[in-house]
Amino acid sequence: MSQKQKYVYELPIKVRDYEVDVEGIVNNANYLHYLEHTRHEFCEQAGLSFRQMTREGLTPVVRHIDITYLSSLGLGDTMISRIALERDGARFIFIQDIYAADGIRPVVKARVTIVSIENGRLGRGDRIAKAFAAYIKPCDDE
Repeated sequence: MSQKQKYVYELPIKVRDYEVDVEGIVNNANYLHYLEHTRHEFCEQAGLSFRQMTREGLTPVVRHIDITYLSSLGLGDTMISRIALERDGARFIFIQDIYAADGIRPVVKARVTIVSIENGRLGRGDRIAKAFAAYIKPCDDE
């Protein structure tokens, strides 16, 4: 599958000064923030913001993150954060890859598993799936 077919959303992000360590590279924990920020922006543009989900009694929560760091970014660098989305039963799998500004050099590869808490209980996520139907790809098991 080509990159253009795989990803359903992308967001450019610029590294800010407080996100780098004394060596001038992005601290590893900040990549988790970039991934979360991209998911939030994706949800909003897809028509289901986190604010709206909260009002409707939906709480998408991270169940598991598998992340591989491939290369570093530094102060002032720009990255492209991309998302592909799969559903596996009640789980939503966000395939999230971060690339350098050229869109070619991979920086981070991640799989983020999300489950839906609905009015305080684990749910199937059907309301979320309906909102994201145009973006969900068939799940490719590893």
